[in-house]
Amino acid sequence: METQPGTVQTTGVSAPDTTISVGEWLLTLLIASIPVVNIVMWFVWGFGSNTKLCKANWAKASLLWMLIVCAFYFFVVVLIIGGIGVLGRRFY
Repeated sequence: METQPGTVQTTGVSAPDTTISVGEWLLTLLIASIPVVNIVMWFVWGFGSNTKLCKANWAKASLLWMLIVCAFYFFVVVLIIGGIGVLGRRFY
């Protein structure tokens, strides 16, 4: 079977519809605002097979941002605790 120039040949695997309605986004953001549930749902949406592509990408980006922020907070806390330890030895 030959394809004509300018045509795209598909492999038979269809991607989930990438269009998400405003109502679905509102529900998604409501669920994502619930502590602990949001982390679980980000994993489900990000790596689940039945999730729309744009929601999966959003969930993966949210997880990545959460990882970056947690690493930054950890670094700042270590610096603060280290500074307190140095000051504690100096004035003790």
